Amino acid sequence: MNILTAKTAGFCFGVDRAVALAEQAAASGKPAVTLGPIIHNRHVVQHLTQLGVHEIASPDEVPEGCSVVIRSHGVSKAVYEALAARGTEIIDATCPFVKRIHTLVASAAEKGRRVVIIGTKSHPEVVAIAGWCEDPMIFETAEELEKWLTSSEKSKDSPLLMVCQTTSSQILWEKCREIAKKECTNCEIFDTICEATEKRQEEALALSKQCDAMIIVGDSHSSNTGKLVDICRQNCRRVFPVDCAADLDTALFQSINTVGITAGASTPSWIIKEVNNKMSEEIRVEAVGEENFAELLEQSIKTLNNGDKVTGIVTAIGATEIQVDLGTKHAGYIPVDEFITEAGVKVEDVVKVGDEVEAIVVRVNDVEGTAMLSKKRLEAGKVWETIDAVKEEGTVVEATITEENKGGVVASYKGVRVFIPASQTGVPKDGDLASLLKQTVKMRIIEVNKARRRVVGSIKAVSRELRKAAQEKIWSEIEVGKKYRGVVKNIISYGAFVDIGGVDGMVHITELSWRHIKTPDEVVKVGDEIDVYVISYDPEKHKISLGCKTAETNPWTIFTEQYHVGDVVNAKVVKLMDFGAFAEIIPGIDGLIHISQIANRRIGKPDDVLSEGQEVEVKITEIDTERKRISLSIRALLAAEEEEAPEAPAEEEEAPAEETTEA
Repeated sequence: MNILTAKTAGFCFGVDRAVALAEQAAASGKPAVTLGPIIHNRHVVQHLTQLGVHEIASPDEVPEGCSVVIRSHGVSKAVYEALAARGTEIIDATCPFVKRIHTLVASAAEKGRRVVIIGTKSHPEVVAIAGWCEDPMIFETAEELEKWLTSSEKSKDSPLLMVCQTTSSQILWEKCREIAKKECTNCEIFDTICEATEKRQEEALALSKQCDAMIIVGDSHSSNTGKLVDICRQNCRRVFPVDCAADLDTALFQSINTVGITAGASTPSWIIKEVNNKMSEEIRVEAVGEENFAELLEQSIKTLNNGDKVTGIVTAIGATEIQVDLGTKHAGYIPVDEFITEAGVKVEDVVKVGDEVEAIVVRVNDVEGTAMLSKKRLEAGKVWETIDAVKEEGTVVEATITEENKGGVVASYKGVRVFIPASQTGVPKDGDLASLLKQTVKMRIIEVNKARRRVVGSIKAVSRELRKAAQEKIWSEIEVGKKYRGVVKNIISYGAFVDIGGVDGMVHITELSWRHIKTPDEVVKVGDEIDVYVISYDPEKHKISLGCKTAETNPWTIFTEQYHVGDVVNAKVVKLMDFGAFAEIIPGIDGLIHISQIANRRIGKPDDVLSEGQEVEVKITEIDTERKRISLSIRALLAAEEEEAPEAPAEEEEAPAEETTEA
């Protein structure tokens, strides 16, 4: 009998995370409960109960001072609010993929979209999703969806959002998508089937086509396990759903040549291993009489050498070492710290009993029958193989600059230090190499010396190629009038050079601004981003003339559109002359206040009343569009104020005093 086990069988990321969070809650020493079963697997629930994490049915049942683990299927918004109202500490083990659906439907509901959910109505994941929106429609079949979409109660252009249960069947989802696209004009569709679920279903389908029988391991209440059973039955007549190895009757497989094994996302690896071992034991019993004794003897005394690459099965996890069965007389050991890359991570979170691991033999002790192995050395060897391939193929790779040292910088690529000489960084000769620190850059590997563990890279090689490609694109698409967003690269006395994406063009000083400027740096600086357009170009000489001034930015156009004769405006005195003062109305547009219009009295010279930089209120008295001249007046406003001022009342004449004559 040949046994084929699906690579995707067992815990998915979300389930593994949920169980790990529940186990951490148990290990913390604080009391904790799960709101409903953490996952759909009674063995895992029993395991957590033994650790002290019990199951409750509702927020009202949470004991005082106890934290609550939200199960992987998630809960409704109302449940979160109920727990928060009680002041309960929440450990949220909701699958991140399910959490995303909650966000999608909540956002859609806020925007007025009706939510459509494809999934099993009674499934806790679907119930939770429905609790994040108002009045959702839930359909378990494509026929139900089509009937509703074509009914009179549903307008064809009503705004909808359609999602599916993460463990839904891919076939069902495809049918529902096609119906929605056909019947709706305003429907947002999000493919929310978990990628792990999709791969598991695809692999189960492929296995069922090549096997004489299929074993589906998982809890009978698990939705995704049930769907695997349905998928396999499409191609294989003998499909056996089992909860664990105890449910397996090996007698049923006596005349079967090939058996496939897969499992739902809620099935622990140790249960899958038990099923696999039980089936494998049957194979070994059948085959033992056929084995050649000489071959068995040779296998039992097989030796190991330093540097050998080996594959084994994890049989035990200790405090400092992990024991590996190599299928030889030697017991293999790998240090625990080779599996832990982040602080605070437990080895049990990274590797489990029954996992297959690859390693390099570091030291063999034939007397004790042990072999010290290294996973890191194997991975390092693979990295060097990758680096060799990258160098030979000239592949462009990304790396992070970690430090600056004498002569260049150092980048980290797959954990290997790559030296980049200053001449290969692309930074100017006297530039600041420290500006590259912590940046992710694209580079090529140009030298590899494995013996000296030296790798040399070049950023310049990549940037040069990228710039060349950008230049070719610019010259192939350039045309007069085309607009670009460019970066000022250099400033000279008569203009500025602007990079428009790999090619530099010249903006003459007269094209930089509508107002008169003496030097380009009055309006631009190196590094500024500015909008430019092509005035002319010469492909043979590789010269491009650019401009900044456009009709839309012409100050005179802006002025004539916004201001008219008779308008009163605030202006800034910018220049005093013998005959009057020039005042700026808007940047680039000045008007003349003639000396006779500065005051309502005769003055000797303008600076008797005005000073440069002073803000004054003026009236526009004339606009000469042909000569682009503007006349302004302060006096006109003063005269208007005098006319509007009320006259003072006349004083009454006093009666003359009577003269008196003394007798």
